Amino acid sequence: MHARQRYLETLLFDQPDRVPLEPGYGRKSTRALWHQQGLPIEIDDMPRIAEYAYRLNGGTLEWPQSGEDFPVNVRMIPEFEEKILWRGERTQVVQDWKGNICEISNEYTPEYLRHAIDFVTRRWIKCPVESRADWEDMKRRYHPDDPARYPADAAERAARLRDRTWPIAVNIPGPFWQLREWLGFEKLCLLFKDDPVLIQDMISFWTDFVAHVLENMFRHITPDEVRLSEDMAFKRFSMISPAMAREFLLPAYRRWGEIIRAAGVPIYAMDSDGYIGQLIPIWMEAGIHVCDPIEVAAGNDIGAFRRQFGRRMAYKGGVDKRLIAAGGQALVDEINRLKPLIDDGGYIPSCDHGIPPDVSWPNFVRYTGLLARATGWL
Repeated sequence: MHARQRYLETLLFDQPDRVPLEPGYGRKSTRALWHQQGLPIEIDDMPRIAEYAYRLNGGTLEWPQSGEDFPVNVRMIPEFEEKILWRGERTQVVQDWKGNICEISNEYTPEYLRHAIDFVTRRWIKCPVESRADWEDMKRRYHPDDPARYPADAAERAARLRDRTWPIAVNIPGPFWQLREWLGFEKLCLLFKDDPVLIQDMISFWTDFVAHVLENMFRHITPDEVRLSEDMAFKRFSMISPAMAREFLLPAYRRWGEIIRAAGVPIYAMDSDGYIGQLIPIWMEAGIHVCDPIEVAAGNDIGAFRRQFGRRMAYKGGVDKRLIAAGGQALVDEINRLKPLIDDGGYIPSCDHGIPPDVSWPNFVRYTGLLARATGWL
């Protein structure tokens, strides 16, 4: 069974030969620490790191290989200029590609705000949409038919990918995520009450834009997964009420879900940090049937979710990062806690967020070995 079949059969509650082994993603600071603790310096990308840790545990099975994908760009075109506006002794004020102005440490460059290179703390100063005039100007940056949004060799690439042996996914910001990018978190939450007409206008615009982009893409290729990113929950609660999520966001999820299912995409997924127990029922109404990363510290109990929602929802993630860092018996107990869910299907275990730098290289190797045994790789 190749990686694509294994991925789909796991998340669709079928019969994979073994569950995909995906320990998680360590960002730059984490990998730098690992290089100091024994990881060879020439091994720096996570698939190779995971394979190396697997081999250190005695793993001999063929490691799945990935290949090209079908990138779709839903970011603004043109982007804002990335620049440093002020530099102090320890911090700097920068403008990022989205038009946000924020203060960050001098150890980073604006590029760190473009890609998830590392964990970057920032102080928000100004967001790109502060008035209706700003909103009208922002709209011009989102033309769904712009050729730059799709591969220049779309037809040829799709033909090459037709018989791929690895899964490919397309990631789309959800409406809450995207409006937060434009407005900032605090203003977005206030406007749900203070100016719901503007919020509805922005969500409708984003819904139409994404729908058009999806339809354009599906003329060339059917990916294995369309994954929304929302990050719309705190510890124990969602950032807006479930009633607001159902009123404002569910119509977008539903419309996109109809397009996705009509195209034959097997997986419609949702990524959100924080406690998602209040939101899963809403997402299921839209046809979403995979969630990640299931952060344990936020109060998520993946076993309780399975008992409550059954096989209507599959999961990725769910391994407590704090216990990976702790190592020892605490880590063993964590994998044992999740083993019944792994065996039940519809679950790919992985770190419940980016792997932080307090996870040592020896503990990551140990964790990978435990995960390999639980998923059938050892």
